[in-house]
Parts: sequence; structure tokens; C-alpha cells
Amino acid sequence: MNNVLTLNKIAACGTNIFDKNTYTVGDSVENPTAIMVRSAKMHDMEFGKELLAIARAGAGTNNIPVDKCAEQGIVVFNTPGANANAVKELAVAGLLLAARKVPEAIEWAKTLKGQGDEVGKLVEKGKSNFAGGEIMGKTLGLIGLGAIGGKLANIAISLGMNVIGYDPFLSVNAALNLKPQVKVTANVNDIYAESDYISLHLPFNADTKDTINDDTIALCKDGVKILNFARGELVNGAAIVKALASGKVGRYVVDFPSNEVIGVENVVAIPHLGASTEESEDNCAVMAANELIAYIEKGAILNSVNFPNIELPKTGDMLVCVLHKNVPALISQLTSAVADKGANIENMVNKSKKDWSCTMLDVTGEADVAAIEAIDGVVRVRVL
Repeated sequence: MNNVLTLNKIAACGTNIFDKNTYTVGDSVENPTAIMVRSAKMHDMEFGKELLAIARAGAGTNNIPVDKCAEQGIVVFNTPGANANAVKELAVAGLLLAARKVPEAIEWAKTLKGQGDEVGKLVEKGKSNFAGGEIMGKTLGLIGLGAIGGKLANIAISLGMNVIGYDPFLSVNAALNLKPQVKVTANVNDIYAESDYISLHLPFNADTKDTINDDTIALCKDGVKILNFARGELVNGAAIVKALASGKVGRYVVDFPSNEVIGVENVVAIPHLGASTEESEDNCAVMAANELIAYIEKGAILNSVNFPNIELPKTGDMLVCVLHKNVPALISQLTSAVADKGANIENMVNKSKKDWSCTMLDVTGEADVAAIEAIDGVVRVRVL
């Protein structure tokens, strides 16, 4: 029986995918084979030897100790694209909230309660305090053109905006899905120089921390409006507050409120609603469940953040799945460990992702699993 621990509420359409004859799923199961999580912090958790995989029902994995998991042979999955439409739609709303002072106007309108027949006159008199601009004809700069950024780029073109995008890791498929009017630049400084609105759609890591800072803001047009529906840490809080006070930045719309920006004039702080739709939560739960099932039952890896995508059908007596460091000469040691016991490798596939690799061996006969586990750099061996 495989135990799947849920650390957050996971949509039933995802948890119901697991076969109840072979899986126990719940928030109190012990010795989990797999974990499903949304936003729960896992950095202080201890993982048992039974744990094979963690699936994040969402895109970001900052709440998971990804490197520690790799060292322990735990595959970490995310669900890229499952919540892309939900975030894209909120980002469209963010564009309009950046252009028009709708939140402030709504709060002001509430103060007119009790004014009776005077409300209409007061509205007409006071509305000029909340005048904004239009997005048509303005330039939207996108840093990141993946599942969300690409969708927003195409919507912005349909809304009459000029769009320029930067993405050093732009895939062929993502590029093909962009409308031809989207200008793609190889120089991120073009985004800062040309954009009236800048929207961030890149992952948070050591290299992207404080992407928006004093120096990059200085490159922007005066009054630029910045949208952040990716991660709060992509924008330096002190820098954005200072730029808002000076007028260099006209508006900051963020889906990741922090104490530093809450209540600051011209900040629209949304309480992390990007993926908070029923459809998005369902999509993420279903994708996460299918990723775990494919890995547990077939050794297949898809959408892992610490190991490569890999799959190999079983045709022989055993399918040996080896997670290991991406180092020279290790493959030859694997094949020798199989051959030395008289087994034959019918098929083999090896894939790498930065420092880590996975090798799958379709074997006729019996592989020497103990010899494979003893190879320096191997962190987990599974036999299916």
C-alpha cells in the first residue's frame, strides 16, 4: 500500500484519482510514499526513507527543500501551466488596476453611505480625484514569456497594447504560441527603457532575487507601472517604496503583500489570489496526482524541478530506476553492475538535469541492486 500525505487541502478531483486498493490518501497518514502540498512550509520537515516524491500543486517550489530532496533521492514535481490561465486573468485585472484607481475609488464611494439624494452629486464632484489612463496604445514589457507571460502577451495585443518580451530560456513551443506582433528582445534593458507597464513572470531564485531594484528602476520611464504576479522577492521592497514616493514608479500591483508595501500610496496589494480559482486548484490537483502515480507505478518523471523528464517501458524482467549525480563514468559502473551478475540490458535511457541524472534500465535476468546502490553518486535505486 502506498501512503500519500496531503499537507494542504487538495481538491478531491485530484485525490480521487488514486486507486483506493493500492493507495491511502489523507492528512494523517504515516510513513508516506508521496506528499501532495500547496503552500505548506516543508524546509524543517524530516523525510523518511519511504518517501519517493513530493508533488507541489502549483508552479513555485520555494516552500520545498528541493536540493535536500535531490540528495535523498526524492523527486520533486510541480504543475506548470495548470494555474496559468487563472494567474493570467488576474494579471489582466492587474493591468487595469494599475491604469485606473479603482480600489481607491471604491473605498471612497463607501464613505458616501448615508448621504441620501446627495450621493449622485457627490459622485460627480469627487470622481475627478480618481482619474486614470487607458492601456490601449501603451507598451507592456514582460520579463518571462512562459505559460503565464506568453498568455498575457497575447491578451495585451488583443487589447491594443504594444508588447515587448524578454526570456533567455524561451522554448520553441512558447515562441510559436506568441502572436506575431509580440516583439521579443535579447536585452532585458529594452524592457526597462521602452515599457509603460512591466509585468514579471519569472521564477524566484538566487539569480532573480531583487530583479526590480534601484538600478533597474533607474532605467525605466518616469511613472512606470510594475506588476508582480510571480513572487514577492523579485522586487526589492525598499527600492519600490522609494520609487513610488518619488513618482519614478507610478503604481505597483503585487499579489504577494509584505509589511513593507502594505498601505503605501499607489500600491495595490492583492492577497495571493493568482491561482485561487476552483478551476486552477482542480487542474493542479489532477496534474500532481497523475505525476505521482506515473512515478510510483512506472518510474516515469514528468515536470520535476530537481530531476530530468524520463520514461522507459518495461519489457524485460525488471525495470531498474536509478537516481544519481551527474558525474563522469557512472553509467559504465551501472551497466557493469548489471552485466557482472549475468543479466542483460534490453533497453536503457539516461537523462540529466544540471547536477542530477536518472538512468532507467530494462533488464532481463536479475540485476545486482546492492552493487548499484554501492556506486558512489547513486542516491536511490528502485526496481519495478
